Formats: sequence, structure tokens, C-alpha cells
Amino acid sequence: MNKNNRRSFIKKLGVAGAAATVAPSAFAKTPQPVELLKRIPINNSLDTIRIALIGAGGMGTADMNTALKHPNVEITAVCDLYTGNLDKAKKNWGSSLFATKDYKEILKRDDVDAVIIGTPDHWHKQIGIDALKAGKHVYCEKPMVHAVDEGMELVKAWKKSGKIFMVGSQGLSSLGNEKAKELLAAGAIGELNYAEGFWARNSPTGAWQYPIPTDASEQTVDWDRFIANTKKRPFDAMRFFRWRNYLDYGTGMSGDLFVHLFSSLHFITNSYGPNKVSAMGGLRFWKDGREVPDVLLGMFNYPDSKQHPGFNLSLRCNFVDGTSGSTYLKIVGSKGSMDVKWEEVVLKRNAHTYDDDPFMAEKLKGQTQKSDRKKMVPPLETVYKAEKGYKGAHYDHFANFFNAIRTGGSVVEDPEFAFRAAAPALLCNDSYKQNKFIEWDPIKMKLI
Repeated sequence: MNKNNRRSFIKKLGVAGAAATVAPSAFAKTPQPVELLKRIPINNSLDTIRIALIGAGGMGTADMNTALKHPNVEITAVCDLYTGNLDKAKKNWGSSLFATKDYKEILKRDDVDAVIIGTPDHWHKQIGIDALKAGKHVYCEKPMVHAVDEGMELVKAWKKSGKIFMVGSQGLSSLGNEKAKELLAAGAIGELNYAEGFWARNSPTGAWQYPIPTDASEQTVDWDRFIANTKKRPFDAMRFFRWRNYLDYGTGMSGDLFVHLFSSLHFITNSYGPNKVSAMGGLRFWKDGREVPDVLLGMFNYPDSKQHPGFNLSLRCNFVDGTSGSTYLKIVGSKGSMDVKWEEVVLKRNAHTYDDDPFMAEKLKGQTQKSDRKKMVPPLETVYKAEKGYKGAHYDHFANFFNAIRTGGSVVEDPEFAFRAAAPALLCNDSYKQNKFIEWDPIKMKLI
């Protein structure tokens, strides 16, 4: 982006999440500029959208509760393979709710405009394709598919259907991600060369030690339907309720958490993804029969492209983090860096990079004459924070989904974008198991 375009872009900063009030941080050792990010609301209260939930566990229920916060959205049906979840759904959303253990009964209904797919990963592709063929719009939890070889089949089904398909890496709709995208395009950190992400947890549920109901049995769980598209096994409550720990159903730490970091990074940089993937890790603590590591490290090479210069990415995930952990994405360039979270961006600038810099020229405009600019030391750190009362990325992600349905528009995370984020995450599992680098074509979306 040339200097004139950068200046023009900076003047438009804040259109999606307007930056307004500037104030010194009360907690900083030195005065620290803080800009509040505001969400410009969408008029999304038009026709009623009737939705059904397929997979009413923890994330599916959270998705539905968030969806129902939007005006003119109502739930009409629910599907789950565990009787207890169906009972909870009726208690939460009404005893007259249609409930079933067969998702195909949901897809036949005329009172369902869209479905939320909150099932384990191994059912995402098939239910997604069946829903599109049935004429339903789809909101599907991430990762979009369970394996790389499933991705293009779903992409093709979506393109043929003419329906909206949104994948649920909700951080893409956050004020933090939107501001980071604007800042990078404006040249705030110079030329991108490196990025890193970290996701850590230290709790039983954070390590996927989900509670197993006391009534779990073949009478309350449709086990045969759960394993219908994978290896046949005797009923196992651990595998059903703690499915993320097993590769037949889940996608490990990379499919669950790295995919968020890939999604955010690709959104901010406009990237199609890496061309080389490697991973290593181990089962360090949670030796409970799980098949996936609890510490995972990934390294990725992003080639030169029209969207960005070549850069490297490192990702880490730790479920044994004795410090309680943290989550962040750091993007580093030749002039500075950004620490990106969903509700905050911390921009850090190198004090020696402001000379003849269009980004700082715009920031300093009105404070000094052009001839004096070289003598000024600009603020080394600026914090962009979501305003108080911000409803959050999850809410905004559904706002994007519903608005696209009503207007025939597009979504921030369609199947092509989602597959490009899911593929390198899924390939981490292959690299870890096979102990080798894996090459990937991010444009054609296929293995090399």
C-alpha cells in the first residue's frame, strides 16, 4: 500500500468499529493513549428467522442463547443424541419445542429457516451438506470439517446451494480483530514479518474433562448414531461426553483452539494461509486415556503473496499451564507490533521508525508543523479497547449471519475462508503423528 493510500485509509479508520475517545491510562507508568472502539449497530430487526439447534451441548447451547438475544429470532426445534440435553433444551426454551435425536427430521421441517450445528467435529461436514441440500442456512461451529479431505466437498455444496453458511470462529467479528486489520493495512507496524499465538488453560474443564451425567447409558444416548460415520465400538460414556480427547470425533488442541488463531490472523492479514506446516508436542499431564497431546507447538511458513509479504508464524497451546494461562495473537512488523485480543489491541511502535511515516504523520497532524515532525517522539504504545457495554464478538458474529440471511449479503467466515483456516490446524495433527513437515497449497486448498 503506497503512502497516499495509507493516508486515505487512516482517515477512514473506525468505520466498522469507530475509534473515538482518547484518554491516558490510569494504570500505565507513563501516559498511555487509549482509544475506545465502538460498534455501529446494524438494523437487523426485519423478518423473523426461525432456527433449529443440532447438537445441544455446551457450545451449541451457548450459540443458541446468543442467537436468541437478537431481535426477531426464534427457536423452533432441537436435536441431540443425549436425552438429558433434549430435556434441558425444553426447560430453557419451552416445553412445546420439537425435539428429536435424528437431525434429518429437523431438516424436513418447514418452520426451520436456519440451523446451528454444535455437534462434535466428525459430524460437521455431513450435517452441513445435508442442511444446504434441504434449503437451510447454516451456522456451523469450528472447525468446519473433521479432516482436510472433507473441505472441498462442503465448499462445493455451499456454492451450489445459494444459502448462507457461517462458521463459528466468532473472534472474526470482534472490534479487536477489525481494528488490527485496519492498523496493519494503514502501515502502523510497517512490513509484516512474524506472528505468534498462545492459548493456555489450567482447569479440568479447560482440559476437556467435561462432566459425565450419572444417567449416561445406551438407553439415554444414541450411541449407534454417534459412531455411524466412524469406527464401531461398544458404548463408552467417556468418548461420548469427552469426545474432544479422541481423534475419531474431535480434532485436538489445534482443531479446537489453533483454528481461532488462524482465523484471526487470516482475517487481519487477508492471507490464504501457510504453505508449510509442522508440529510437535506431547501428553504431559492429562494421561486419562486421551489420544491427543495436552501441549502442542506449531510452526508455519507463509509465502510471499499479493496480500502480504512472506512471514513466519508460531503457535503454542498448553493445557498444563501453572500460571492459569493467557490467550493472545501478536503480529510483528518492521516498525512495531500489535497484541490482538477480541476486545483490545495494543499497538507498540519503535521510537526510531516515525520519520517520514504516513501513519504517524496522520496521528500527529495538527499537533506540529511538518518541519518539526522529525523532532517529535510519538507515543510508543496506544491501546484500543472496546467501549463499556460492548455485546461481544459472539453477538456480532450472529448479527453478521442474520443480516446476510435477510439481505442476501455475505458473511465474514464463509466455507472457503473457514477451510483455509481449518486446514493448517488439522494438518498439525498429521504433522505431529507423522513427525514430518507437511506442504499445503493455500490457494488451491489441497495437499502438495
